[in-house]
Amino acid sequence: MKISAFPLAAASVFTAGAFLASAPVPAAVRVCTFPGSPSASLDLAVAREAFKSARIDASMVTDALGSNDDDGVSLKELRRALARRCDVIAGFPRSPAANAASPELRFSRGYLRADYVDLSATGSGSDQRPADVVAATYASPAQLIAVQQYSGTRLDLENTPELTVAAVAGGRAQRAIVWYPAVVAYRRSHPEQRFELGATRSPYAQWQLVFAFDAKQGKLHDRIDKALASMQADGRLAALTRDWDLPALAQAGARAASPAPAHVHRDGSALHAEGAARAALFAPSMRGGFLRVSAASPGDTPSFDSTQIGHGKSLYASACAKCHGASLQGVTAPALTGPAFAPASNSHLTIGGIFGYMSTNMPADRPGKLKPQDYADIMAFLLYSNGYRPKAKKLTADVAGASVTPLNAGPGQ
Repeated sequence: MKISAFPLAAASVFTAGAFLASAPVPAAVRVCTFPGSPSASLDLAVAREAFKSARIDASMVTDALGSNDDDGVSLKELRRALARRCDVIAGFPRSPAANAASPELRFSRGYLRADYVDLSATGSGSDQRPADVVAATYASPAQLIAVQQYSGTRLDLENTPELTVAAVAGGRAQRAIVWYPAVVAYRRSHPEQRFELGATRSPYAQWQLVFAFDAKQGKLHDRIDKALASMQADGRLAALTRDWDLPALAQAGARAASPAPAHVHRDGSALHAEGAARAALFAPSMRGGFLRVSAASPGDTPSFDSTQIGHGKSLYASACAKCHGASLQGVTAPALTGPAFAPASNSHLTIGGIFGYMSTNMPADRPGKLKPQDYADIMAFLLYSNGYRPKAKKLTADVAGASVTPLNAGPGQ
């Protein structure tokens, strides 16, 4: 929340300062970062200032999570790191559509808006870049957003956000869907490069960077939240994040993609109200992409049986849960339940479109490599998890792929 009135800001600083002065100072804590993340240098800088402001001794650990960035890190891996080598993880990305909710974790208020943006090279309209190629980072929200946003295009899937930006800079793609901190990091190492930025039209584009804590670290969580509030009120946070701030154009576009305001919780995370993502503009897409729902689209929900639910759940746990969450809540990939995925009504996605995307692009480490019936069983589990009920007839891959039924939350019958 931005505080513009000086008396209120001063009161906030005073209150936070009084709390920090009176609360007991915990022992030195270990702050971990994702060393492969484009925002790693910022995460370290914010962590140092926050713990200094909270008067807590802290050591920075940069190798507890290997060389990983934040994509593809499971809740299990996060909990293991917090149990063994870290007390806090800085630079954890949270989203209304993938908020990593878990009773075993706590999250601070956000310290940086870090959305996915639509990137193109300055003056690219007059050069020889392939007009039908869009770059995106493989197995990240960027890939899903690109599929949603563009029709009649080919995807250039890159292994890292840096390579995704480089695809546009090097002329391999006309544009890219990319995480904005990756753009900042690329500009720092290539100051001569200029880009044009635009907003994306997806509920999966909106993210914030936060600190992640073990749920038992309640006092530490509260101290850091107070410190971040103090830093925001007196301008220190703005000074640290100025070079990383999301451009106004991208912020305005992201707001336009969310027709209903989000509910902001005390930890700074924003969770959409029911139906908030319904007006996201999903374009008709390339092979394997989501399909737009016509206003006249008929069709009954494909039938699936109880046996498929159990088998699909087992396959999901082994192939999908790492990124999408054990409870489908989303971790570093979008949630597969809730209004952003299956709204109560007026969905822009079809069951067949979801199945086609899943069976072509998933799982991230083996896209399209499962058996067709295995994908159908996972689809049955997803339908069941979103309120649909089993029937006597088994769901097949052909039936799932051909379905033009909108993926609305099931009626529970």
